[in-house]
Amino acid sequence: MKNGIHPENYRLVVFKDMSNDEMFLCKSTADTKDTIEYEGSTYPLIKMEISSTSHPFYTGKVKLVDTAGRVDKFMNKYKKFAK
Repeated sequence: MKNGIHPENYRLVVFKDMSNDEMFLCKSTADTKDTIEYEGSTYPLIKMEISSTSHPFYTGKVKLVDTAGRVDKFMNKYKKFAK
């Protein structure tokens, strides 16, 4: 492993899956301005759309996650080409 190429500013960060409100604590260098109270302490917060607790590969359940209406937007855009 090369010396001097890895970040030194690791800190504990809470990652929150916004689709099912699951949270986990992990070390990270990701920047964020949000904070959250977790297990009695305040930590930086990283919001995620999907994680291993909600991803169909890990849960075995097929679920459409469309928080921004992207599927509807795509369908409306290309509706005129349907036969």
